[in-house]
Amino acid sequence: MSAPLPAAITDWFAAKGWALRRHQLEMLAAARAGEHALLVAPTGAGKTLAGFLPSLVELIEAPSEGLHTLYVSPLKALAVDVRRNLETPIEEMGLDIRVETRSGDTPHDRKVRLRVRPPQILLTTPESLSLLLSYPDSFLMFAGLKTIIVDEVHGFASGKRGDLLALAMARLQAIAPAARRVALSATVADPDAFRAWLAPDGDIDAVRLVQGDPGADPDIAILLPQGRVPWSGHSGRYAADQVIAEIETHKTTLVFCNTRGLAELIFQDLWKANTMQLPIGIHHGSLGLEARRKVESAMAAGRLRGLVCTASLDMGIDWGDVDCVIQMGAPKGSSRLLQRIGRANHRLDEPSEAIVVPGNRFEYLEARAALDAVEAGELDGEVFRTGALDVLAQHIMACACAAPLRGEEMLAEVRSATPYSALPDEIFARVLQFIADGGYALKAYDKFKRLALGADGLWRVSHPKFIAQHRLNAGIIVEATMLNVRFKNGRSLGKVEESFGATLSPRDTFFFSGTSLEVERVDTEEIIVRATARPARIPSYNGARMPLTTHLARRVREFLAEPGQWHRFPDDVREWLEVQARRSQLPRPGQLLVETFPHEGRHHLVAYSFEGWNAHQSLGMLLTRRMETQGLKPIGFVANDYALACYGLEEITDPAALFSADILEDEFVDWVQGSHLLRRAFREVAVIGGLVERQHPGKRKTGRQVTFSTDLIYDVLRKYEPDHLLLRAAWEDARAKMTDVGRLADLLDRAAETMLHVALDRVSPLAVPVLVMIGRESVGPGTSADDAILIEAEALAREAMRLD
Repeated sequence: MSAPLPAAITDWFAAKGWALRRHQLEMLAAARAGEHALLVAPTGAGKTLAGFLPSLVELIEAPSEGLHTLYVSPLKALAVDVRRNLETPIEEMGLDIRVETRSGDTPHDRKVRLRVRPPQILLTTPESLSLLLSYPDSFLMFAGLKTIIVDEVHGFASGKRGDLLALAMARLQAIAPAARRVALSATVADPDAFRAWLAPDGDIDAVRLVQGDPGADPDIAILLPQGRVPWSGHSGRYAADQVIAEIETHKTTLVFCNTRGLAELIFQDLWKANTMQLPIGIHHGSLGLEARRKVESAMAAGRLRGLVCTASLDMGIDWGDVDCVIQMGAPKGSSRLLQRIGRANHRLDEPSEAIVVPGNRFEYLEARAALDAVEAGELDGEVFRTGALDVLAQHIMACACAAPLRGEEMLAEVRSATPYSALPDEIFARVLQFIADGGYALKAYDKFKRLALGADGLWRVSHPKFIAQHRLNAGIIVEATMLNVRFKNGRSLGKVEESFGATLSPRDTFFFSGTSLEVERVDTEEIIVRATARPARIPSYNGARMPLTTHLARRVREFLAEPGQWHRFPDDVREWLEVQARRSQLPRPGQLLVETFPHEGRHHLVAYSFEGWNAHQSLGMLLTRRMETQGLKPIGFVANDYALACYGLEEITDPAALFSADILEDEFVDWVQGSHLLRRAFREVAVIGGLVERQHPGKRKTGRQVTFSTDLIYDVLRKYEPDHLLLRAAWEDARAKMTDVGRLADLLDRAAETMLHVALDRVSPLAVPVLVMIGRESVGPGTSADDAILIEAEALAREAMRLD
């Protein structure tokens, strides 16, 4: 029989009229057995309490000074929110337990005090934990650590921040071998992958899986404001009046947008439609700390009726009065939709209410697919990769700042972190050597000699200035810069996001600020252009785009291939698919439908590959290059999550020749090396790896200075040491993150076997949503341009839907 709970806890629960849930007791049992644990439970199930309950019990039964429990959250706001929700029961139970937070926002004097006299429970982020481990007193501070709690583990375990935390946990295990690891998550498709990530030495059996009981099924609806679904767009902005009406009828509504730029536009639209002058706010990661805190406290106090937000609120924040969540545009994944729905009501036994506003007809199918996936309990899987080498370099430097280290002991410790469990000796040695002298091409410069190997076999930091430099510059998130677009004479046209600018090469043409522009050169912080009569080939986009997940894409494909499902769709969506089936074809799952047709004096190719915007954007770059070499005189391309359209002056009679897999060996390598993609990726790994500092004591470098420094080093390494560790890391990043090359490769591998080419005499119904985007300056929704596009879409649709 399990040991009884302390009276302070049972009395508190009795006073609230609550009872502990099964999974909370199971987490307590795992703690008493000394086991690591992963808790997967729906929002509102009391996950945070389940994570902290064993710590509270231990601190009541055996009060102690010093750090007992370390809580790590992906978001600063979440740590602040958890502290608020934890201190209330601690005060009400009359416990002498201190809870404090430590993040980048914590004042310096408090950071120092936390290390000298740590609280029993410390709430922090992966980056702040890594900094704490860079101090010599970390061995004393963490020596008595009993529990590490990782919250919202699905939010970052598979990325670079997850790598950093896995390495930090390996170090904590070396300092406090008896410390238990606990991870909490609401939405995990593959719990075993997360158990392996959490476990010391990847020993999955050492981590107990605790699953909470399912909550009430969510109540999700698809909003069709005008009783019909638009042909084009992806933001749902047309529904502002209906969204305000929903805000009016609920206590508090969260309005989720997929990008920061869209959040700003939606907020403006809602403000205009807000005739009752309801208090509404906006929250996203680009806002200053003061603005975010102000909004967060207004929400916590129940003063806001509506809040427009982005992924910055996807996780964990518990605002009790939220009773409705609205998703503007398609959610791009069922896990993301469930996560956002979970922000409503936070009560397990009551259904969360959510509304999805699709931006176009494909997005209607995607929204319907997401609802079906949620109903079936099908979640998006996370892809775990091997640990990043730039993160490893940063971590080793942090450890060296705390104390001299021995190479073989450090390697054993690093390998106990699952992302690095297969790290070869030779690669580890290269990472150490890189920190020691920057690598072969840079070893003549003292500024890169951060570590030195002593006669006793220990690596030490070579000068105290490198310790200060590390602490000022450590971190995983590298701010993206904006590039200024200007003519050679100095006249500026505005700014584009660097993620777009980095894909451009000289002679590329793009449409910006109402003008067709040709790239003359891409510099550190600007793109020098000239006006051109040549048509703009490359569309310019705003905002980071979330790709459609592969399993939602599969469900949308199944809809297209199964007319028996179409009765569930609105009349106009059903008619759209019926006319497509009569005039052309609908692709079967796994099949690549490619349509070719003339339109307005140009020849078009539309490929329906459903691999997401990032992969299609990259493929558009490559296909138009190949069309050029084949004499097809390409003019441009446009892409969305579902399809890619290329157009030119010559008829495309053999699309298969364009889609051959060697495009990834030839055109892809030329493009990545010829554009600034690799430079951009190198800048990020050079900053994370500690090769270039963002800040000096007393002053911060501008984005221009950082880019200039990394560009110089990049040129040196490309010339003299092309196999440098960081160039290798930059290639990995450029391939994976910026181009979705994995999905691109899958698509091209399938193309030869599964391509179905249909030659038509005019545009097809399925092509309308993507073709409408041609000539549009930005797929990020515009303002006055939207009306013109809707008119154009209707005209194009009439032509496509004609049955003669």
